[in-house]
Amino acid sequence: GLVGSEMCIRDRFAYYEHFNCVKVGICGRMWVNMGEVEENMFMNEYSHTIDSKGRMILPTKFREELGNVFILAPGLDQCLCIYPKEKWDSLIAKLQKLPFTNQKVRKIMRHLIGRGTEVSCDRQGRILIPSHLREFAQLKKDVCIIGTGAIIEIWDPELLDADENGEESVAEIADSLDPVSYTHLTL
Repeated sequence: GLVGSEMCIRDRFAYYEHFNCVKVGICGRMWVNMGEVEENMFMNEYSHTIDSKGRMILPTKFREELGNVFILAPGLDQCLCIYPKEKWDSLIAKLQKLPFTNQKVRKIMRHLIGRGTEVSCDRQGRILIPSHLREFAQLKKDVCIIGTGAIIEIWDPELLDADENGEESVAEIADSLDPVSYTHLTL
């Protein structure tokens, strides 16, 4: 059964370092530390449109998980990102621990915090995307909304296609990552 963020798995192996498993008892029962359990897991891809007033319908599944108020900010790629309020607060707390005297830190803070905005859905499930964010991501009418785990990305379909079909394939990128390091990525 589940105990906090640990999960019991039946197996005959004594120890898996990459999963932080430790054998408990002779029955082969093992406890795996799953780390912090993600409250939000945004998955899937949706195609939507932005109306003439800059409003876009957010998929129902995403609205349900986001709650009433969330953050819309420019992404590190040429897209927009929607952060649940808790994830945004965590990200900002980490950024604020960095030295403000560092020019790169100030640039990232201006990019994310200075251009980010709190948003909520209207009765029809739409969010208003401010013009400066639409311009940044080059959003016109058609958009792709993609759940990427802890956050949601909003892309212009042509820019997304160019990004995904760039110089490196997803397989090449995955091969270049250290398997231990990418299992611990969190906001």
